[in-house]
Amino acid sequence: MLRLLDLYCCQGGAGKGYSNAGFEVVGVDIVPQPRYPLEFVQGEAIQFLLNYGHQFDLIHASCPCQFYSKTQRIRQNHHPDLLAPTRTALNAIGVPWVLENVMGALPEMRDPVMLCGAYFGLKTYRHRLFESGGWTLPQPEHAPHMRRQTKMGRRRKPGEMGYYVGNFIGVEDAKDDLCVPWMSREGVRECIPPAYAEYVGEAFIEQLE
Repeated sequence: MLRLLDLYCCQGGAGKGYSNAGFEVVGVDIVPQPRYPLEFVQGEAIQFLLNYGHQFDLIHASCPCQFYSKTQRIRQNHHPDLLAPTRTALNAIGVPWVLENVMGALPEMRDPVMLCGAYFGLKTYRHRLFESGGWTLPQPEHAPHMRRQTKMGRRRKPGEMGYYVGNFIGVEDAKDDLCVPWMSREGVRECIPPAYAEYVGEAFIEQLE
């Protein structure tokens, strides 16, 4: 079985997706993650990568996105930029990798693929960027957004696409819409839906074959 290293894993949206694709997954985060549904190691992500990254077949890194968040910039909150140093460490290991982040990170990413929840039949758009190294991730079709997106601070109505940021309303709806029933509100707010990582993992396996 192929092994996947899930860096900055949080509550495991990416990890669960790669597991669904058939990977044996190990998640790493600097803070405890008792909700992580797979094998978990508490540690500093880049240091763990440099020490053990060569033992894996594919490495996924979801660097904390607050540095690129529009909300955090408005509030003048300061967060470290971990995308560039993580990319440098990934290239030093020589194992195929994936960097994931929010749309605000687009200027700092290199030819990323954009994934949208509508492509996977989810009830949320939640665009996320995926940059691949050592292999090529294909860009799926991005259909026009035809369904209305719920306004911030309101519960999703039938036929709408959920918008789950900040202190959103409807945690249980959000868990269902993103397919992450084990997560807390905080986990839902920051995660990528498992369907995204499952797509990435399956694309990687297909290229190996």
